[in-house]
Amino acid sequence: MKKAIITVVGKDTVGIIARVCTYLADNQINILDISQTILDGLFNMMMITDISGTDKTMGDITADLDKLGGEIGVVIRCQLEDIFTKMHRI
Repeated sequence: MKKAIITVVGKDTVGIIARVCTYLADNQINILDISQTILDGLFNMMMITDISGTDKTMGDITADLDKLGGEIGVVIRCQLEDIFTKMHRI
């Protein structure tokens, strides 16, 4: 299994989760865990995903999600789990 961490942050609007999850499903990326909160109108979501089923490269996924984020007015970041873990280690 090859895991990636996806974060989505921005002003809350209708359809954010639907658009992101549709992209993931269309590209055979499985959501393993998801956490989402809205605080004072600000949307925050973090997902742990399995990207081993997709034909896309990590660069393609990152570029696609960056473009999608621009379309829906949020910032979407995607990192491999091991890189995310090393960056957030105390």
